[in-house]
Amino acid sequence: MSRMSMFNSPLLLGFDQLERTLDRLAKNAEGYPPYNIEKIGENGLRITLAVAGFTLADLVIELVENQLMVRGKQTDDEDRVFLHRGIAARQFQRAFMLADGIEVTGARLDNGLLEIDLVRPVAEPRIRTIRIDGAKDAGRADNTIDITARRSGSR
Repeated sequence: MSRMSMFNSPLLLGFDQLERTLDRLAKNAEGYPPYNIEKIGENGLRITLAVAGFTLADLVIELVENQLMVRGKQTDDEDRVFLHRGIAARQFQRAFMLADGIEVTGARLDNGLLEIDLVRPVAEPRIRTIRIDGAKDAGRADNTIDITARRSGSR
């Protein structure tokens, strides 16, 4: 049975990479560690992950293109002898896809909570004017499309 794509409309052009990214994130949607995403101020975001038992040395945060990857790996202490082991040493990998322009401004680990601060840039609207050539100009070798960009408010 084939899967129905949410981007199969002929009006949505060039979204195939976004669809592959969403598919990859959906497959990687394990429930551990739990996390919150909160708005901080006008343009800030904070991702908080509950990583009790992990130290700074156990955690890695990487930003690869627009994907924020948080990894944690605990190692077993071979010198310890457990009579009962209810807290397992485990590893995790949590991925967050960031929109273009979002910047990671810092991260801190405090009381088992890993906080990653992000800032979202202020979007500036762009207006483009595209020159349309007529059919009589189609045979000319220097037939170009003139695209100029203007910011709103600078008329």
